[in-house]
Amino acid sequence: MKSHSQTNSKRYPFYRAVYAVCLLGAMLMPQMSQAERLKDLAGIQGVRQNQLMGYGLVVGLDGSGDQTTQTPFTVQSIISMMQQMGVSIPVGTSLQLKNVAAVMVTTSLPPFSQPGQTLDITVSSMGNAKSLKGGTLLMTPLKGADNQIYAMAQGNILVGGVGASANGSKAQVNHLSVGKISGGATVERSVPSPLGHGNSIQLELNTADFSTASRVVEAINQKFGPETAAAVDGRVIQVKAPQVNDQRVAFLGTLESIEVTPAQTAAKVILNARTGSIVMNQSVSLETCAVAHGNLSVVINTDNAISQPNALSNGQTAATPNSTVAITKEGGQLLMLKAGANLSDVVKALNSIGATPQDLLAILQAMKASGALRADLEII
Repeated sequence: MKSHSQTNSKRYPFYRAVYAVCLLGAMLMPQMSQAERLKDLAGIQGVRQNQLMGYGLVVGLDGSGDQTTQTPFTVQSIISMMQQMGVSIPVGTSLQLKNVAAVMVTTSLPPFSQPGQTLDITVSSMGNAKSLKGGTLLMTPLKGADNQIYAMAQGNILVGGVGASANGSKAQVNHLSVGKISGGATVERSVPSPLGHGNSIQLELNTADFSTASRVVEAINQKFGPETAAAVDGRVIQVKAPQVNDQRVAFLGTLESIEVTPAQTAAKVILNARTGSIVMNQSVSLETCAVAHGNLSVVINTDNAISQPNALSNGQTAATPNSTVAITKEGGQLLMLKAGANLSDVVKALNSIGATPQDLLAILQAMKASGALRADLEII
């Protein structure tokens, strides 16, 4: 009679095989779209960031500032600042400053920001300063696109890099001409928001899609009642909302938490010609087509032969180049791709013929031109 341990030892390989088959089947099955929160699919019209920018000076650098002879705007900024502070500099004075750098300060003003709130800022050198490490940004007004001041920036710069040089040798880790100041800007003016006006708001889908817009409208009406939401087009959805501010905020909080299953995205293939990278989504499919693949390589080698004259012949040593040209052509392969192939079949088929990323660029472009590739082809 067999023991219990012997019976289990024979069953375990069978269970492992069944588990592996089930796992492989689950991996090969097409993935269905999952429900996502509405806040991840759309935004509220008017709730947006605003970019701010300003020109300023960084002082206190350890000899790594702008070379003032090559950056005259740094000297002009110093003279203008000193005059505003009551310090008069004689005309014609040549300032040789090494501890000052002209910089651009950038940040984004979040929606609903109020005066007194702080913002993180990025400070970037615009001259030839070697490093901003250890510098202090002087008070810099930050303006919006309307040329109005919305924030004031000042503080000590934190640079995430380090560098050293001596006797012509140089070592550097990360970037030294850009730094950040956490909470370095203070909001001075708020941007009016149209969120509290009218009896409705407008949602804007991150990606225009008529099917997704229809599903969002259906989910909102099912949650808040019929005729609450109506699609304006494939991106904008108009939603009726309470006019009282606190009720509207609570309504929007509930609205953003609604889960919606987005429609399957359009088939698209993204090609990066500079890096050779290719990204395809799950919707890519093929018509029946044949692909031939073959490479033609040309190799040129040049060897310099030295001709040495005989002794006492008054000749000169001469170098004679000898070039060898070799042309190699790999055997082409013709591969048949059946219609309706999904993404995994496309990748497997193209890899089976030994196509490199650069070859795939040409192959996919030819497939698109022939009408065999059912996807939008985008080259970045």
